This record gives sequence, structure tokens and C-alpha cells, in this order.
Amino acid sequence: MTGRRVVITGVEVLAPGGMGTKAFWELLADGRTATRGITLFDPTPFRSRVAAEIDFVPEEHGLSPQEARRMDRAAQFAVVAARGAVADSGIDIEEFNLCRVGVTIGSAVGATMGLDEEYRVVSDGGRLHLVDHAYAVPHLYNHLVPSSFAAEVALTVGAQGPTGVVSTGCTSGIDSVGYAAELIREGSADVMVAGSSDAPISPITMACFDAIKATTPRHDDPQSASRPFDGTRNGFVLGEGAAVFVLEEHDRAVRRGAHIYAEIAGYATRSNAYHMTGLRPDGLEMAEAIRVALHEARMNVDEIDYINAHGSGTKQNDRHETAAFKHSLGDHAYRTPVSSIKSMVGHSLGAIGSIEIAASILAMKHDVVPPTANLRTPDPECDLDYVPLHARDQATDAVLTVGSGFGGFQSAMVLARPDRRIA
Repeated sequence: MTGRRVVITGVEVLAPGGMGTKAFWELLADGRTATRGITLFDPTPFRSRVAAEIDFVPEEHGLSPQEARRMDRAAQFAVVAARGAVADSGIDIEEFNLCRVGVTIGSAVGATMGLDEEYRVVSDGGRLHLVDHAYAVPHLYNHLVPSSFAAEVALTVGAQGPTGVVSTGCTSGIDSVGYAAELIREGSADVMVAGSSDAPISPITMACFDAIKATTPRHDDPQSASRPFDGTRNGFVLGEGAAVFVLEEHDRAVRRGAHIYAEIAGYATRSNAYHMTGLRPDGLEMAEAIRVALHEARMNVDEIDYINAHGSGTKQNDRHETAAFKHSLGDHAYRTPVSSIKSMVGHSLGAIGSIEIAASILAMKHDVVPPTANLRTPDPECDLDYVPLHARDQATDAVLTVGSGFGGFQSAMVLARPDRRIA
């Protein structure tokens, strides 16, 4: 690793099963699931009718009626999470040169819910081919351009530095934080508010995933529908949420006495250049991202104590990932606990990578590895230690978290306790 060291000093998570970082960690540590039948709309016409929803009332989380009216649900998540992360960090943004305080927000599908709802309104429920724009909300343009997410967060925290949206499908949440870390590392920023948000539980999204049979049709027991690495898995459960972090240069964070959750020790992303939704079973492109992230972190494979997997619960993903861990970590892959929190909070597309970073740093904080819920039937093709059903106490100094996204995106990040790193 070259350049300045980058650390995480603030975090806030909005996830299914409970609002806030504390409730999120309690759910993971208890091995509880937040998947249920869809309530945000009538799911009867759809093949998949389960999801991991957030019970969210904007006004209860400090958003004014005007803010709630202006912003899509996912933008609301991002702003609330950003405010929480800045408060958690104890940082006074005004003490910095605001032109060196930036924002990166990841999102896979942008303002899907807002666009879906507004189309129903302007088309009179789909009846009008030529829609009537007069019925649209005044801020409809903000729903169209995902950059509005980053702009809203920048407005909230007062950031005037590098600001943008990273949209790389389901790796957006890792890539947005990785990009922010690189800006600090290279000296282009001193503080970054970074993370991701998605609220995709809408008819159009469910229809898209129904068409390719990526989501599970298991409705008889929604709480056990998400089954990563299990032999009976048959698709993922759609989720929603956000996680946002405050990233700082290490030495300045130490000088101001900040609580440091973790160092972003290494990050890399690759593409398989293969297929829009398909994955090669050998997992070599993910293995390469892991190898490069470890090299940047200057770590040996046997220093990784826990792997926070993408673990979507599709047949091809879980095989691909298992192969990638074996290729990149060798024999150490068999000795390293691996788990997927998607078994509990679902797959929130672009948001999940940041939510999984939060799970990783909390695993280090508490020395507890969260479980893979619903893993009851071993799959011979997935033969690593996937921490089934129950959390495990384990000293954890370094975590590898990975993501895999449609379009062939494969990303890896190494997080470590800063006091065990070599400067």
C-alpha cells in the first residue's frame, strides 16, 4: 500500500430488522432473519413475493416533510445514514477545508421506487400512452439522475470536495468506499463521507428478477427463504437499506482522538468480461481482485481471520465464490470462517456491499463472526466453513469482504485493526 493510510471513524446502518447500527448488529449476532412477505405493494402477480423490508417513516428519522417529498426513498436512506455516520464519528466538518471533504454514494438502481410510483401517476396507472407531466412531482428530475443521492448527502454534511455516485451493480457498495479511500490515499481529499443506498423493492424490480429467475419463489416460510451456500438454495431475497461511513486520513484521526473502527488496508476490483449475468465457475476474476487487495494491504493469506462473502444464495454465485476463495487463499480457505449476512437482511443490490463492510468492522469490534442463517443442508460443491445458523466467538483482526455484480464486476476489500498493521 502506498500513500496515506485511511481509516473508518464513523458508521451508520439502516437495514431490515431494526434501524441503526446497534439494532443491525444485534440481529446479526442473534442469527435472526428479517425476510418476510412483501408489504410495500401487492406482490400477488409475481413469481417471487418475499423481501427484506425496512419499516421506515422519514419524519421519525429527522427528515422534514419537504425533504421527504423531494427525495426518493433510497436518497432518504442515504441522508439519514450520512447524518448518523457523521454524528458517530464525532468529527466537526467545519474544522476542515470543505473543499477537501467529499462524498461518494453507491447505488445500483437509483430512485427506482420514485420513478415507478411517478410513472403510475403520470400514466394514470398505465392507461395513458402519452403521459401527462402535469401530475408529476416537481422534483421528478432528481429521481431520474442517481447523482442526486450524492448531492443530497453533500448538502446535508456541507461537503464541497469530490462528490459523485458509483454505480457498478451489486458491487457499488464496496466500490464507492474503495474509491473514497483512494481519494484520501492519493491526497485529493482529507475526509470522505462514503457508502451506498438502494430501495429497489418495487414492481418493476421484482418483474426484472422474475424474468431471469434470480429471486427465490419460496413463499411458504419467508424467514427461511434466503439460503446462501445451502444445498436447497434457489435464488436470493431482495432487500433494501443503506450504510454510510466517515473515512479519514489515519494520522489526523489519531490526533483528534477519534474512535477508529478499522483501516481500509486494501481494495481491488476486476471484471470477468464474460456475460451480463453469468459467472465462470472457476471464480478466477474474483480471486484476482482478492489477490490484489491482499497485496495492497501487504498481508499474507493466513492473516485473514474471517471472510464476509457475497453469498447471494443463487446456485452459480455460491459455487463461483467458493472457487474464488480456494484459488486466492489456498489451504487457508478451509481454515477460515465464511458467512453471508444476506441470509438475514436480504440482497439490497448496490447497498449491500457497504452494509457488509459495516458487518465486517463490527465483527472485528466484537470479536464475533456472524452466521449464515438457514444453512441446514450442506452442498458438496460449497465445502468451506460457512458458520451455519449461529454466530461464533473468534478473535478477528483482519476481514476480507467481497462483492459480485451483474455485468461481471468482482470487488474485494481488506479491513484490519489499525494497531496490527505495518505502517
